[in-house]
Amino acid sequence: MWHNARLLNLIASALYALVALMALAAGLLWLAQRPVFAITHVDLTSMGGEPLRHVNGPSVRANALGKLSGNFFTLDLNAARQAFESVPWVRHASVRREWPNGLAVEVEEHEALGTWGSTDGGRLINTYGEVFVANTAEAEEDAQLLALDGPPDSEEDVVEKLEIMREWFRPLKVEPLAVALSSRYAWRAKLSNGMVIELGREQTDEDRAAMEARVKRFVAAWPQVTEQWGKQVEYADLRYPNGFSIRAANVRFLTDAQAAAAAKAAAKAVTPQAASAGNTNNNPTRLKSKNAEKTR
Repeated sequence: MWHNARLLNLIASALYALVALMALAAGLLWLAQRPVFAITHVDLTSMGGEPLRHVNGPSVRANALGKLSGNFFTLDLNAARQAFESVPWVRHASVRREWPNGLAVEVEEHEALGTWGSTDGGRLINTYGEVFVANTAEAEEDAQLLALDGPPDSEEDVVEKLEIMREWFRPLKVEPLAVALSSRYAWRAKLSNGMVIELGREQTDEDRAAMEARVKRFVAAWPQVTEQWGKQVEYADLRYPNGFSIRAANVRFLTDAQAAAAAKAAAKAVTPQAASAGNTNNNPTRLKSKNAEKTR
């Protein structure tokens, strides 16, 4: 081998190339670590093109930049996307590099539909049925928040039922302000006129069809209900198979104790004279017969 000049030249050329590649790699590594390539600039825009209402530079710097690791060359874009999606009000984020030390970030903001669960927990639900944590006061600046609640993993079902209820009660010119699904899959709603409605349980397609039929019956009977009881109906229970019950604001119901006290007071109010007068004329037919006998 040592007497083969051609082979020795090939080996020497390969060694020279390897050394050159190692030197180039070392140079690139040194260059990549220079401060000039550290991420210092973030260009923040909206995915849809509309102005961002809740996401801004200070919130991004406070919640995302500290989670970024690496520079322009070594930054993990997927990890960066997750960091930006951890910023309050960010639903989705898209991240790309921007030479030489910046990132171009497009974000989609949550569109708050209402609160989820306890109102003091800071949990909001968006129009996709996704729960996120943000400042409730900021959400209230955009629109009136609905009050939605349900068991875990029922968020999308509650939002879907909200849309269905809007169609159900549209003929009454009201809409749901609160919708709740209990752990027993029973629905309850509060409408914009203040009325609370019990809708019953829904676990099967048959339950769903029966509930819709009960609601349509109630809506059809609403003109007769308001004609008799007025429009101040506080509560309606639609869980009955052949009817419904209501409670009106202008109707006062007495407890058993109150009714007994009222009857006792009424009995005391009867005077002896009134009782005597009632006794003299308590049988006018009999008196008429006696007078007839006297006449005869």
